[in-house]
Amino acid sequence: MSRTRHHRGSRLATAGIAATTATLLAAALSPAAHADGRPTRATAIENAASALLAHATGLGLTSTQDTSVRDVIVDKDGTQHVRYDRTYHQLPVLGGDFVVHLAPNGTYSSADRATRSAISLTSITPKVSAPKAADLAVNALRAANLGETLRQLKAKPQLVVDALHGTPKLAWRTNAVGKDSLGNPVARTVLTDALTGAQIDAWDSIETATGDGQSLYSGTVPLETTQSGSSYGLKDPTRGNTYTGDAENKTDLCLFGICFSRAPATLYTDADNHWGTGATSDRSSAAVDAQYGTNETWDYYKNVHGRNGIAGDGKGSYNRVHYGNSYNNAFWDDSCFCMTYGDGDGTTFGPLVALDVAGHEMTHGVTSKTAALTYSGESGGLNEATSDILGTLVEWYANNPTDKGDYLIGEKIVKSGFGKAALRFMDKPSKDGNSADYWSSSVGNLDVHYSSGVANHFAYLLAEGSGAKTINGVSYDSPTSNGSTVTGIGRDKLGKIWYRALTVYMTSSTNYAGARTATLNAAKDLYGAGSTEYNAVAAAWSAVNVN
Repeated sequence: MSRTRHHRGSRLATAGIAATTATLLAAALSPAAHADGRPTRATAIENAASALLAHATGLGLTSTQDTSVRDVIVDKDGTQHVRYDRTYHQLPVLGGDFVVHLAPNGTYSSADRATRSAISLTSITPKVSAPKAADLAVNALRAANLGETLRQLKAKPQLVVDALHGTPKLAWRTNAVGKDSLGNPVARTVLTDALTGAQIDAWDSIETATGDGQSLYSGTVPLETTQSGSSYGLKDPTRGNTYTGDAENKTDLCLFGICFSRAPATLYTDADNHWGTGATSDRSSAAVDAQYGTNETWDYYKNVHGRNGIAGDGKGSYNRVHYGNSYNNAFWDDSCFCMTYGDGDGTTFGPLVALDVAGHEMTHGVTSKTAALTYSGESGGLNEATSDILGTLVEWYANNPTDKGDYLIGEKIVKSGFGKAALRFMDKPSKDGNSADYWSSSVGNLDVHYSSGVANHFAYLLAEGSGAKTINGVSYDSPTSNGSTVTGIGRDKLGKIWYRALTVYMTSSTNYAGARTATLNAAKDLYGAGSTEYNAVAAAWSAVNVN
């Protein structure tokens, strides 16, 4: 994923850290503060560069390392939070990310680091060749797909420093991609020790979960479109030119932003600006759902959290519907900055364009631009839970009478063949037969869609509290691991606390203990230490055995 837009970085020299000329020039040419007195992004970056100079030792920075800015948050009171990635001898460091927190006057306050291991390697020359790493990753992809015949297999290794798994070591991060027997994409990222060839970790690379227009799931909805002559395009100029196109049941094959083949996204057009029929027989009906889901997700992040678009830069993403053949999935892809929806097989899933699915998958984009939670272990469960939690809040925000807010994930897309009423259940995650209600030392060994249950359960308890109740016509009964009674503080406060924790305090390696700390810090920032909200966060984590 390209981060060119963020690279106002700093290089460590023998005399310390010096901000790049581009950074300082940008800061000098930019106003120091907004009209309301808050520091600008450029000012925050300049302040953070000074903090790196003064606190290099505490941040583990040496002359062998470079840093680059990934994200900047400036609070209403002027407090600044600048998130960095780091490299070692120009190699990306997995777990090298950190967040510098600055007071309103720009002075250093504190920092959160993904890992604290000192980075010092005897050599950055691998003993395992790149082709060998590629072969190992392809074999891992085959093994993960249970021997299914895969085709068009490709793999591209990247040499990195792995600081996520104990003592930092040289490693190959290889993304292996291919297509299954139906032509749908499969992908797996494999982390291999570059000296021994041993597999360190592996995870799925496709993060899954599964305008007036007549939609499949949300009734008749308003749409902003673009007129061209006598025709209208399903492109929204009020939301960064987000648009929806037809993938024509084709698939693509991309690797680290390089596409060997790409499914189309042929823009939907219409003669009268009334889209779809609400039936799957009309291909534009699914497009209505997708565009509507994008709109509501955009509006939720902007109006509730002040985030202007998925990347926070005002630029819109795009949607592709009718992807693949009977494809039981939907996914966000950073390489195209796009959202893609399959049609489902009709037995277990219908078209995967429901509102909470859109909110879920697009939130993966927000996570990748902020905490970038690694998609394996406990951090992977938190990645998935973040999408479930904020995607659910998108559904509540939309207040759609046909698809009312609830704490069920994907309830609109499941069919009778699935055997359950939803993909996941936030009040008691184990109702899906796989997810964890409570934390245990083995929860990180679960698939990330099931280890996410701990955070999903926490979020439900924090919003609604424990025990039996009916909300919006749905019955819930949420237990606690310690037999306590938890009193909820409401969805709005849940969303604000989780979003702040994600964007200000969490890092790529955050686990459940770290998530407790991050959300407590967020609650303290928003409502004060010892406040009702702060105590509720602590009680809800304890109720899911995160202490």
